[in-house]
Amino acid sequence: MRLRLVAPLVVLALLPCLAIPLAQEKVAPEKQPSADSAAAASTARRPLANATAFLDTLDSEQRAKTVLPYDSPQRVAWHFIPMESRKGLPLMEMNAAQQKAAHALLRSALSQAGYTKSTRIMQLESLLLQLEGPQSQGRRNPQKYYFTVFGQPAMKQVWGLSIEGHHLSLNFSLRGNRIIDSTPQFLGANPAEIKDDYGDDFKKGGRVLREEEQLAFALLNSLTEAQRSQAILPGEVPQEIRAAGQAQPPSDAPQGIAAADLTAAQQTQLKQLIEVYSSQMKPQVAKQRWELIEKAGFAQIHFAWAGAQQRGVGHYYILQGKTFLIEFINVQPDADGNPANHIHCVWRDLQGDFNLPLAGK
Repeated sequence: MRLRLVAPLVVLALLPCLAIPLAQEKVAPEKQPSADSAAAASTARRPLANATAFLDTLDSEQRAKTVLPYDSPQRVAWHFIPMESRKGLPLMEMNAAQQKAAHALLRSALSQAGYTKSTRIMQLESLLLQLEGPQSQGRRNPQKYYFTVFGQPAMKQVWGLSIEGHHLSLNFSLRGNRIIDSTPQFLGANPAEIKDDYGDDFKKGGRVLREEEQLAFALLNSLTEAQRSQAILPGEVPQEIRAAGQAQPPSDAPQGIAAADLTAAQQTQLKQLIEVYSSQMKPQVAKQRWELIEKAGFAQIHFAWAGAQQRGVGHYYILQGKTFLIEFINVQPDADGNPANHIHCVWRDLQGDFNLPLAGK
């Protein structure tokens, strides 16, 4: 018999400000701030102010867990698999005020779309606990997401920020308030699509990473047979994204079909797919990414596909330009046994993740 989520969800109640139904497909447009709230809204968007405010809520023991040197090896140690423990301070070891400050910091580092996706991914841990049963109590917890600050946040200082847990790894390097690096940027979802109703928070059909998959299929399906012969990779579908957990991205040459060989309409589709990933970041970060892409040459971006050409069977794609790499894979079953319903996707900086140069450059 399939387990169902009962309401109210006690574990979700522990996660502040996250009453976001997973069936929701679009982020509601933000209301325009009034003149009286403009200054407060501006402050709320500043990572430096929010990092300082968050750290000020911590006691000495919590601060020792949270703050590490900027050059700590832990800054480049990242992964998205479930772990017993991680670097940093988890939400489950914070009080309500500290959790609120932590979420304000997370929100200030991302766009609204990025924050919404990140917190939905956290919520999915509650669904996984229900599907897997009590034996997963220690592994599945929407508060088992860790916040780490590297260095001393200050206006003229370079400092780092990591927010990480199962299926979420966000890594930032900043100078004062300015984000100078925002990779690796990893998001995952299990289940990729919710197959049944599990209470108000988990509706059938809910897909956290809907656009990342849907727009890619749309682009694939738009290709002619000649274009498909270039885009589709031979051999079996991979089992995981490349260089998972490694400090720097893979250095393989681009594969698949170049944007130069797509029609104007297909190039628009390609751009829309890339924007799904870039738009998870703050607008100025997304803009900077696009400036680098265009300077390096949009026509040089390659799109490659492996595996099945329909949902429900393992599939994988790569988007690679001179400055960035996106990988998406959906091959694993979900917690209820549904095949190819478990997504991993990542944006890597081919000029160097973590604000570090690539080896040998």
